[in-house]
Amino acid sequence: MAGDRPFTTVAFVAASLDGYTARADGDIQWIAEHAEQAWDASYSDFAADVDTHVMGRGTYEMALTLGQWPFAGKRVAVLSTRLPPGSDPRVTVHRDLGALVKDLAESGARRVCVDGGKGIETCLRAGLLDELTVTTLPILLGGGLPLSGALDDDVSLTHRSTRVLGTGLVQSTYTVDGH
Repeated sequence: MAGDRPFTTVAFVAASLDGYTARADGDIQWIAEHAEQAWDASYSDFAADVDTHVMGRGTYEMALTLGQWPFAGKRVAVLSTRLPPGSDPRVTVHRDLGALVKDLAESGARRVCVDGGKGIETCLRAGLLDELTVTTLPILLGGGLPLSGALDDDVSLTHRSTRVLGTGLVQSTYTVDGH
């Protein structure tokens, strides 16, 4: 499905040192508690080139709890079989990945950010993720939602860069091989 798409798909994710992106209940408050200023500055730099965000229903619903819509000025697509289309004018709901990719290509998307663990896993499985940036926080959660769920095959990455951010964060960017 990766094929000749006119857009690049990227992911930007925070993880604990033991590889979790959220607590078992989906809570990500620990990110803000340990890294808010460094994370915010780094994310702002990354997001400047993103024109579209893609996420699953769970990530969309979590974004609704933040008080302020974090994707203002960006196109947002939600991949969900349960969220009713048209329920939120800020998002476009897609029922399957093929329809989503077709819509992104037809709408002129250039740099698409995949948000949320399930979305990243779905794109990795389909060969649709081109770049992965992981910001590792100096905390051990001991359990929770992993950076990557089960994949059909190994996914090889090529390291592009690493930088140390404030408060002990380490951020590495990788190209997903085969893209």
